[in-house]
Parts: sequence; structure tokens; C-alpha cells
Amino acid sequence: MSSSTTTSVHANSPESSRSAPGVPAFSPLYQQIKSLLLQSLQRSEWKPGELIPSEMELSSRYSVSQGTVRKAIDELASENILTRKQGKGTYVATHAETQVQYRFLQLVPDVGDRNQEGPAGRQVLDCKKTRASAEIAKLLQIATGEPVIHARRVLSFLNKPTILEEIWLPGIPFKGLTAERLSLHQGPLYALFETEFGVRMVRASEKLKAVTANESQSELLQIPVATPLLSVERVAFTYKDVPMELRRALYLTNTHHYHNELG
Repeated sequence: MSSSTTTSVHANSPESSRSAPGVPAFSPLYQQIKSLLLQSLQRSEWKPGELIPSEMELSSRYSVSQGTVRKAIDELASENILTRKQGKGTYVATHAETQVQYRFLQLVPDVGDRNQEGPAGRQVLDCKKTRASAEIAKLLQIATGEPVIHARRVLSFLNKPTILEEIWLPGIPFKGLTAERLSLHQGPLYALFETEFGVRMVRASEKLKAVTANESQSELLQIPVATPLLSVERVAFTYKDVPMELRRALYLTNTHHYHNELG
């Protein structure tokens, strides 16, 4: 069947007169398939690291051509939501994979690379339940006063404190997150969110500006007061652009630099 066909085949087919939820009726058919795939991911039908059905199976499921399914999967793969493995199939991407562990951390050493530097040392300062201020609530798209988890930690490279982080998470999806659980987890924080809380971050938006360290920050980073720092505010989103994390970090850049590839 042609990917442009609009004849109804069965009730859940995007080729029926109704579009996939959240997708305009005039959107390309592959975008409707993409939306349906995202819904399945959001419902945890396929979890991070798991193999999704083949293009043939999906084309039968949605009553569209394999080419339409392939185009939808290609777009999800380009967004690092899915990952293709030659000869094996298409998998749900995961932050536990080595090649994507630093996807949202753009701080790299001036000399050498991250592999030579080794994993960051993590010192969890605190992790507690609190209520969202109006500012935090707006960024996380929740109501003011709703429960949130607030955590602070210091990341060190080669035993040198380099990053001071403050993290806010919606309280309900991350119920049960404690300082002990954060301290015991040795891998990337986003991998913990996936495996223990079923929340996968798929994209992030950042704001950067130059600041100087105050007395408290200088003590935690073991630097003089007024040392220049790079302030990075990041909002990370799960499927369907739902914000799930606000992270405010201060980067010490005397031995590291912020690196981002554009285009």
C-alpha cells in the first residue's frame, strides 16, 4: 500500500480518517507513525535497550508501507531515541551504552579525552523531597507547590572537583529516590532514571552564562572565591517533550572546556 493512502484499513491504523493523537490531520503519514511509536515508547511497551518489532511487523500493525515505517524509524534514530544495529535490528536507545553516556555532558578535558580521564567521581551532598517554587514549577511544567526531589552533588575528574550540580525532579515519577540510591549508583545518572524509574531523557535544552564562585561554591569546588565558572542550566525532556529534570551546574573550566558540535 502506498504511504500516501488514506483509506481506512482497521481501527488503529493511522491511515484512517483520524490522525494519531497529538499530530495534525495534515501531517505526513510517517509523522503519524512516529507519533504512534513514541506513544508505545512512552507506555514502556519497549524499554531502553530492548529490540522493537521489525519494519515488516510494524507496517502490518499500522497498515502502512515498510517505507513509511522506515522513514519514521530513521527520524527517531536521528534523534537518538532508537538505535540501529547492523544485522540485529532496531533497539530503544539507552544512556547505559558507552557511546551515549556523555550525550548531555559537553564538558571535555583540554588534554586527552574522557576515556583517559576515566569516570567522574561523585559526591552526593544531599537529596530531599521539597515543594516546587513558582520558578521550578514553570520549568518542569507542574503546579507550584507540587512535590519535587532536590539533589546536590559534586563531580570530580582525576580527584579534582570540577562540577557542582543542583537537580530538581518531579516527585511522583521519582518517588523513592534517596541520597543513598544516588551514591550507590556508579553509572550515568540518566541510566539510573531509566532502569529504576522508567524515565528516559531523549533531549535537552541548555542556557549558558559566565558567573563567579560565591563562598559556598568555592568551598565545595575547592577554589578561591570569585573564580570564573560556566553556569549551565539544562531542562531534560522525556518522550512527547515532557520536562522531567531541571539541572543547574557550575563548571570549572581551568582544565576543561565546553564542546558542542553544530550542524
